[in-house]
Amino acid sequence: MRATRAGAELAGLAAGAATLGVAELLTGLLTRVTSVEGTPSPLLAVADAFVDLTPAWLKDFAVATFGTADKTALLVGMGLVLLAACAGIGLLARRLLAAGLVTFALLGVVGVAAVLSRPGATATDVVPTVVGVVVGVLVLAWFNRDVTTTTAGVETPGDLSRRSVLVGAGSLTVVGLLGVLAGRVLSGAGEAVRAARDAFVVPRVAAPVTVPAAADQGVPGQTTYRTPNDDFYRIDTAVTVPQVDPGTWRLRVHGLVEQEVEIDMAELLAQPMVEALVTLTCVSNYVGGDLAGNAVWTGWPVRELLARARPLPEADMVLSTSADGWTAGTPLEVLTDERNSLLAVGMNGEPLPEQHGFPVRMVVPGLYGYVSATKWVVDLNVTRFAQDEGYWTPRGWSARGPIKTASRIDVPRRGPIDAGPTVVAGVAWAQHRGVRAVQVRVDDGEWQEATLAAEPTVDSWRMWMFEWDADPGEHTLTVRATDGDGEIQTDRLAPPAPDGSSGWHSRDVEVRRRRSES
Repeated sequence: MRATRAGAELAGLAAGAATLGVAELLTGLLTRVTSVEGTPSPLLAVADAFVDLTPAWLKDFAVATFGTADKTALLVGMGLVLLAACAGIGLLARRLLAAGLVTFALLGVVGVAAVLSRPGATATDVVPTVVGVVVGVLVLAWFNRDVTTTTAGVETPGDLSRRSVLVGAGSLTVVGLLGVLAGRVLSGAGEAVRAARDAFVVPRVAAPVTVPAAADQGVPGQTTYRTPNDDFYRIDTAVTVPQVDPGTWRLRVHGLVEQEVEIDMAELLAQPMVEALVTLTCVSNYVGGDLAGNAVWTGWPVRELLARARPLPEADMVLSTSADGWTAGTPLEVLTDERNSLLAVGMNGEPLPEQHGFPVRMVVPGLYGYVSATKWVVDLNVTRFAQDEGYWTPRGWSARGPIKTASRIDVPRRGPIDAGPTVVAGVAWAQHRGVRAVQVRVDDGEWQEATLAAEPTVDSWRMWMFEWDADPGEHTLTVRATDGDGEIQTDRLAPPAPDGSSGWHSRDVEVRRRRSES
């Protein structure tokens, strides 16, 4: 007699858990023995491949729904799908064993293909996955043998057999999951890089950035002028943070250049570093969203490195590549003009956090991050827009990505608030153009000028506040900004795709009478 329905589902889960457990353990062993970071694990490889295949609308939905927790949501969702798939295969194997085994093997082929799709993957990288799949197939076959007879042909009670299947499959599932955790621990993923970051010293600069007190208005609930590293948004395609050892890091410049150039970390740190205040903005930020942050970045101007390579006249784009294979296409002119486009090694006086690109990333004022802010950068290919594309361009996003003027209301929240004098405050940005003015409108009234904080640089955002004598009732507050060129922020509503959202940010507020007036 074959296993019950519940037993069959659990047998499928046990086979899947055994596959992942064995594959992750072998991956961890290979990483530990070879001392090479990044031997692809099948689970993470599938997740990375899924991200690569994600269409623009789905990526936009994920960021809008989950924000900076999009990767956690991906892993949870993928885990649920994997559980359902394995349970389904277990049921199929209960009825048609051969079909179930073939389907499970095909699922393993998906894992192998995902591993091979990772940058720098070799044939040997699939060994842990292949071995894991073989173990999983054997487990599935074993649990679907005739469980009412022994090898000697002696019948055993059906209830005992069912119980054995449930206990055995459940135990193997737990062991497999523990194997996944053990593999990650065994690999020592990130240990060397974390130690290198702890020892990293951000270079001193000749002209440190000083943020004047007048740049921050200090309104409770308003965005601070400088964003702490731990609060800085993170949106990228890396399911796990790439681990790049600064001791082995190299940056190559090639393509349409007179001379190829390659530098290592020692040579980079020997260059005259600068500090720059730059606000970064994600193209996936909706009107009023918080996917923007401002920091003091320490690094070497990209234009100095490109000057060594001497780009050819026909070049108009630099395709930068991350250690995990992600690419961004950046207009050559913004990397060679006077703006502080940097190969950054420091963030707010500290080494770059691992999740923000340690040891080296690009920071480019005035462009959305998807065409400029390459983290873990290892390659600069001087090329042409007509010849190459960055990661997101063939997925429906625009090629050049200049940042649009935007403004946001931070306070008051939706309420209720008390009637009377009220401070309305927020932030506005138009990187590399600056913010000349901010205006606020109450309901359908006239636009009124807000008070602006100091603007240390046109490459970062600007704080604003407006004093409002709030009357009881329901009100709508709306804000708009004017950039340094005199262009007023457009009221035309547009979603993030394909070149950034637009429109005026509004907030509905309930104002109640003060208790003394009731």
